[in-house]
Amino acid sequence: MASSPHVSVVGLGYVGLPLAVGLARHFPVVGYDISARRVAELREGFDRTDEVPREVLRASALKVTADDSEITGSDVFIVTVPTPVTLEKEPDLTAVLGASKTVGRRLQKGAIVVFESTVYPGVTEDICGPALESASGLRCGRDFFLGYSPERINPGDREHTVERITKVIAGQTDAVVDMLRRVYGAVTNGNVFVAKSIKTAEAAKVIENAQRDINIAFINEVTMIFQKLGLSAHDVLDAAATKWNFLRFTPGLVGGHCIGVDPFYLAHRAIEVGHQPEIILAGRRINDGMGAFVAQRVHEKLNGGSRILVLGLTFKENVPDLRNSKVVDIIAELQRLGHEVTVHDPLADPAEALEHYGITLSPRFDDFGAFDAVIGAVAHQGYTKFTSSIFQRLLKPNGLVADVKAMWRDVALPNELRRWEL
Repeated sequence: MASSPHVSVVGLGYVGLPLAVGLARHFPVVGYDISARRVAELREGFDRTDEVPREVLRASALKVTADDSEITGSDVFIVTVPTPVTLEKEPDLTAVLGASKTVGRRLQKGAIVVFESTVYPGVTEDICGPALESASGLRCGRDFFLGYSPERINPGDREHTVERITKVIAGQTDAVVDMLRRVYGAVTNGNVFVAKSIKTAEAAKVIENAQRDINIAFINEVTMIFQKLGLSAHDVLDAAATKWNFLRFTPGLVGGHCIGVDPFYLAHRAIEVGHQPEIILAGRRINDGMGAFVAQRVHEKLNGGSRILVLGLTFKENVPDLRNSKVVDIIAELQRLGHEVTVHDPLADPAEALEHYGITLSPRFDDFGAFDAVIGAVAHQGYTKFTSSIFQRLLKPNGLVADVKAMWRDVALPNELRRWEL
């Protein structure tokens, strides 16, 4: 292995790009993405995921390309492509297998291929390894070697960046582990944890998100109970959180491409080995039903055919990412119930919203006349600053402020307006 290993990062999304930029401060790095549009934007210094600032991207030594021939001969390949689920909630390994084929064509003896994509235990060695062998004609464990280092990027999080987290690593051999410790340690100031095996590292990643999903599902279920009792879950949580070992999770929508997806990977593997998962899938059912639940609760407080403004469409606050947004479920249920819905989101791409969800984003929301209800679905920074006068301007008398994210709890509303929260 070279004294200064050449690294290729395959997939330049919200995970791959920050990692590639970090690595490029220490090693020669090529970032490859199948999207020519994505590469063109990055060359201009524009990151549509908003994870890497323009000035940082322009100053980086990272070379980006949509030509996979330019990753030929790399010492270390790091694969950071999406792992979604199908409509049937089964693992979709299309992107991982496609990346394996691409890397395999460019693989040379002695190289290490590291996967960061979230998968169930066994995918790296039992599925990706053979795919790399097939594409390269080389032998896994002899001519090239495997590693796994689960991604831990939290979109929009400026505190837990790749440079500031513990990076879990695992490799086929001690030599592979030593190289990954060196490569990833350069970015994290040596803050790496060596897992016992590749399968152990895969399992660790998939339960991180499954655990969070289950905890949120519990809170969502008790929130449904509290709604029937006329209680606010947030008021209950304020009281319960005074106990020293109470874990404070909050109710709401669970979307995105991690927490709302990864538990299905673990459930799939469990069924394969003869175990029927119960808690994992129950949590998924509860969380996947939360959008419709919110819509139905709002509907109960309105007359039929009301005009409703939904604020926010992305899967979480202060990010432009629309993938697996559960706000879509609120909108669909409200429309099914006969309401007219206007949707606004200053961060979401209008073309993407229309293409993927058939939703037309309104460029403005304050020039449509008064609404019967305003739903705060995503706590974007701009929305959290709303004042009483803004709601008075947006809503008809007796209008409803539906605060899904509890971002307006401290706003004193005019007497003629009503409030609802989870």
